[in-house]
Amino acid sequence: MTDDLWSYGTLCGHVAGTDLTGWRVEASDGHVGEVDEHSDETGDAYLVLDAGAWIFGKLLIPASAVARVDARESTVHLGLSREQVEDAPQFLSDKDLADPQYREDVVAYYYRTGGPCPDRSDTV
Repeated sequence: MTDDLWSYGTLCGHVAGTDLTGWRVEASDGHVGEVDEHSDETGDAYLVLDAGAWIFGKLLIPASAVARVDARESTVHLGLSREQVEDAPQFLSDKDLADPQYREDVVAYYYRTGGPCPDRSDTV
């Protein structure tokens, strides 16, 4: 198991180069939004989740929170509950990506929730 928050699990089904924009995002206990943007960059992979009316904002989700990618259904499944997603630090703009304090806050939050996704297939 890797403890790198910013990498997809090796067996989660994510294929580098796949455009996830617009894909449905499901928490472990229900729908949370859709992918607004994403990065496949090695060591800095993430999703920007548009939670729409549910949270009224966007959230930065490290790639390690992805439990499974279902290409047939264009759906990303997270190893997080809706409550964990809702409590995550809000993503305000692309400037946040370069803000070291924001990134530290995101890392601290996800490690408080258990670190890399415990449901990822590469943790078996």
